Amino acid sequence: MPLEEFVAGWISGALGLVLGHPFDTVKVRLQTQTTYQGIMDCIVKTYRHESLLGFFKGMSFPIASVAVVNSVLFGVYSNTLLLLTAASHQERRTQPPNYPHIFIAGCTGGLLQSYCLAPFDLIKVRLQNQTEPRVQRGSSQPRYRGPTHCAVTILREEGPQGLFRGAWALVLRDTPTLGFYFVTYEGICRQYTPDGQDPSSTTVLVAGGFAGIASWITATPFDVVKSRMQMDGVKKKEYKGMLDCMVSSFRQEGVGVFFRGLTINTARAFPVNAVTFLSYEYLLRLWR
Repeated sequence: MPLEEFVAGWISGALGLVLGHPFDTVKVRLQTQTTYQGIMDCIVKTYRHESLLGFFKGMSFPIASVAVVNSVLFGVYSNTLLLLTAASHQERRTQPPNYPHIFIAGCTGGLLQSYCLAPFDLIKVRLQNQTEPRVQRGSSQPRYRGPTHCAVTILREEGPQGLFRGAWALVLRDTPTLGFYFVTYEGICRQYTPDGQDPSSTTVLVAGGFAGIASWITATPFDVVKSRMQMDGVKKKEYKGMLDCMVSSFRQEGVGVFFRGLTINTARAFPVNAVTFLSYEYLLRLWR
């Protein structure tokens, strides 16, 4: 099993995380709170109330955890392709796998990633939704004082299952989406790369960016449900399950609720995934 795929996935995931986390914070708040009138209103209110640091809430934990989960995605994807095609990453340029194999490998990586990601993503979303400014003497303490305190509080108040709240929506979001993600990336790379050659840096950037956009277009509806399920139970339990969350959200806010955050998701997706794939490909070439 090529371990360099996992290491390259971790490093590239960390780089993408640092670049995209402020946009992710805005996206999460738009999906779970009704106090904002749009993207700019959320950005302005977050900055005025919490300063620039408000956009980076919950980031320290993902760098140590969610970035590692990204290594699971790329490592499992590459090793699944190796099992399906018996061709290594380097050999795939001369023996390109077919698109069904790419899709299956992407779905497998997405499925396993979602199980690993669920508790870490829950903690990230809970921390991102805290709108209190930096704690000053005499001011009230936020509900969660950090990722460890958040995890302990969830375990105490909601039990071990509380850490996996929204996990099924996460599985349904990531499994097919990441199949399309890798198919889009490989398809664009092949279109603009001569047979047997490695794609240029420009091609990788463009292919990675459009792969990110394509994946978030399909992922956003379940991403909204996931975020709402993860916040359910902070004050009171509102939903009986994932289906009840979908029906209740639709009845109260209409079909448009499932596309809340789509604009910022796609705007964030291009640079984040362009950098992720470029660093991933560069590291693998460096280690050959």
